[in-house]
Amino acid sequence: SSGINAEYGDKSKLAKQSGIFATIVGHTVQKGGTINESTQIKLSSGVKKTLNSNCRAIVGLIAGGGRCEKPLMKAGNSFHKAKAGHKNWPVVRGVAMNAVDHPHGGGNHQHVGRS
Repeated sequence: SSGINAEYGDKSKLAKQSGIFATIVGHTVQKGGTINESTQIKLSSGVKKTLNSNCRAIVGLIAGGGRCEKPLMKAGNSFHKAKAGHKNWPVVRGVAMNAVDHPHGGGNHQHVGRS
């Protein structure tokens, strides 16, 4: 299932991204009524959670599964992915820099040592 309430009536907080799902692992029933019943679910990340049995969920899988398995193919796609995630890209090695830019920089060959 997908689009699961973490607490009753919170408008679905769990398993909302593309290709993410959850599986019901177990269910406990209290004697004498439906109060405090709990259901154990396992998310696609492997995390197990215990929820109130009154929480709602959407049965089925969210579209877009396998989106992360597609190769990026070119540096521009990797650039836009890094820019959207506010990441430092490209990561440049210190030995490839000039001596003023990094302690490992400079010299006639790209090596880290003193010689």
